[in-house]
Amino acid sequence: MIQTSDLVPVLPEIFIALAGLALLMLGVFRKEDSTKSVSVLVILAFGAAMVLVSSLGAERLTAFNGLFVADRFAGFAKGLVLVASAIALAMSLPYLEREKIGRFEYPVLVLFATLGMMMMISANDFIALYLGLELQSLSLYVLAAYNRDNAKATEAGLKYFVLGSLASGLLLYGISLLYGFAGTTSFEGLANLFAGGHEHPVKPNMGVIAGLVFVLAGLSFKVSAVPFHMWAPDVYEGAPTPVTSFFAVAPKIAALCLLTRVMTGPFADLVEQWRQVVTFIAIGSMFVGAFAAVVQTNIKRLMAYSSIGHVGFVLVGIAAGSTLGIQGVLIYLAIYLFMNVGVFAVVLSMRQKGRLVEGIDDLAGLSKTHPMMAFVMAVLMFSMAGVPPLAGFWGKFYVFMAAVEAGQFTLAIIGLLSSVVSAYYYLRIIKVMYFDEPVEAFDKPVGASMSLVMAVSTIVILAFTLIPAPLVTSAKAAAQVLFPAAG
Repeated sequence: MIQTSDLVPVLPEIFIALAGLALLMLGVFRKEDSTKSVSVLVILAFGAAMVLVSSLGAERLTAFNGLFVADRFAGFAKGLVLVASAIALAMSLPYLEREKIGRFEYPVLVLFATLGMMMMISANDFIALYLGLELQSLSLYVLAAYNRDNAKATEAGLKYFVLGSLASGLLLYGISLLYGFAGTTSFEGLANLFAGGHEHPVKPNMGVIAGLVFVLAGLSFKVSAVPFHMWAPDVYEGAPTPVTSFFAVAPKIAALCLLTRVMTGPFADLVEQWRQVVTFIAIGSMFVGAFAAVVQTNIKRLMAYSSIGHVGFVLVGIAAGSTLGIQGVLIYLAIYLFMNVGVFAVVLSMRQKGRLVEGIDDLAGLSKTHPMMAFVMAVLMFSMAGVPPLAGFWGKFYVFMAAVEAGQFTLAIIGLLSSVVSAYYYLRIIKVMYFDEPVEAFDKPVGASMSLVMAVSTIVILAFTLIPAPLVTSAKAAAQVLFPAAG
C-alpha cells in the first residue's frame, strides 16, 4: 500500500512523468507540427521540477520501503541534470528546424530520459537503480538514431543499443551475484552486512567481489570509461549534433553520480576491494582520453575522447573514497557541464552555406571571421586543458587534492601527466582558430539561443575563480550526506 509520505520525496519525478504523458498526448492530437511548443513546455517542466527538488530541503527522505531516497546529494545531482537537459534541448531547436527533422517526440524522449536519470540518482536499491537506468537508456537509444534517414545516425543508434544491452546484462549478472551471496538488493541492507552491523555479517568473499566487479563494469559502460568506451566516439560522431551535446552532459553526470552513490553507499566498507578497480579504470580513461584524441580531425570524435578523459579525472575523486573526493567530483561535474554545453554551442554554430561542418580545420581563422565565437572557444579550451585560473583548473585541483589526501600519490601524478598531454589537442584548436588562415567563413547570424549559451558558459568559467563559494559550499554539503560519520 502506498503511503502519502511516500509521494513527497518523489514529487519531482511524478511531476515529470505526468508532464511527459500530457505532452505526448498534446503532440499526438495537435494537427500542425508542435515540436517548438512541446519543447518550450518541456523546458518549463524542467524548471518546475527544479523548484520541486529544491523545496524538499536538506532532510533525508525515503519512499517505497527504502527503494527511493531524496537527500542533498540527490538534489545537487538532479539540479545539474535538469539544467543540462534544459540547455541541450534549447540548443536542439534551431538545428531541428533547419534540418527539417523536427518532431514532437524529440523533446518528449529527452523528458523521459531525464526522468530515468532522476530515478537513477535517487535509487537506494539495485532494483530501483535498474529501472531508472533502463528508462534513461531506452530513450537514449532512440535519440541516437533520431535522424532515421541518415545512415550514420542509424548505425550510431544500433551500436549504442547492442553494446548497451551487453552492459545491462553485465550489470544484472553482477546484481544477481550480490543478491545470491548477500540476500538483499537494498543499499542500506548491503552496507549493514558488509560493515558487520548485522547478526550474520557477510565477508567480502569471491562471489561478492565478482558481483561488485560486474556492477562496476556495467556502470562504467554508462559513463564511457575505459575499457568500456568503444561506443562513445562512433555514437558521438554519428548521432545528430544536438543529441551528442545531450549525451555529453546529462546522462554522463547522472551515471557518475549514480556510480558515486553505489561505491560510497552499499560498498563503503569494501573500499579497499573496489578502489583498485576504479583506479585502473581511471588511469585507462585518462590515458585513452589524452592520447587517442591527438589524432582526431572530427571535433565531435575529439569531444568523445575528451569526455572519456574527463570521466577518468572524476573517477580519481571517487577512488579517493572520502568527503573531499566526492566534493571534488561534484565541483568537477558542475564545471564540466558548462564547459561542454559551451563547446557544443560553438559546434552547432559551425555552418557553411547552410551545411553543418564538423572538421577541426573548419575552425581555421575563426578569430578573424567570428572573433567573439573564437574567444568563447578559446576560454573553454583553456579551461578544459586545466589552465589556471579558469574553472577547469580548479575542477582538477579538487580531485587531485583528494587523491593526495587519501594517499593515492601515483594516481594524482598520472592524472597530472595525462592532463599535460591532453592540453596539446585543446591548444591545437586555439592555434587553428588564431594562427591559421580562414578557408571559408561560417554563416551568420549564430542564433539567440546559441549566443546565450556561449555567453553564460564563458561567464561561469571565468567567474568561478572569483566567486567559488556557492558551488564549493553546496558540493561539500551534498558530499557529507554520503559520509554521515565523517560529517
